[in-house]
Amino acid sequence: MSRLRFSTAREVFETFPAAGKVIRTPPTIEHPLAFLKRLAQGPAATEAIGFCAFVLPRREAVWWASQSLRAMLPQGVQPDPGLVAAEAWVRDPSDDNRRAALALAGEADTASPGTWVAFAAGYSGGSMVTSHAVPCPPDLTAKMARIAVMTALGRLTGREHDAALRNCVEACIRLADDDGNKTRS
Repeated sequence: MSRLRFSTAREVFETFPAAGKVIRTPPTIEHPLAFLKRLAQGPAATEAIGFCAFVLPRREAVWWASQSLRAMLPQGVQPDPGLVAAEAWVRDPSDDNRRAALALAGEADTASPGTWVAFAAGYSGGSMVTSHAVPCPPDLTAKMARIAVMTALGRLTGREHDAALRNCVEACIRLADDDGNKTRS
């Protein structure tokens, strides 16, 4: 069964107008995964990263960003605490884990991709502050997940960058299309 809640790429842009600010390719009535594949093969392939972040449900977007960051870690390098906190929230999406990820991100280095994936988990729902109810905007997780992956990709060059970009898109497709139907067009 597909985890996608959209039947066309245009629906993603209608639901999240902010997507149009980072994805300049005009949306179509194509199936979202077909549109994603076309973005990834196009002249502005990094737009596919933004689409991945917006097309997935919040928990899956955090998981996708976390997997993408882990895959880009150099051999032998331990993940930073933000990535670990985001993964903990994905495994157990309790409000305590969400708040822990948000608190960690608020104190962490914003140059680190792990900080942004922790923000993605922290802004996945509930209140943005502990003292009173301030609901998280519905697109904030996608924005933060995109920043996490783009920050990590920005540290790579040449073939390493291109391979990582492809791997990120493929991870999104696998996560979104868990019924194994990867041939949609």
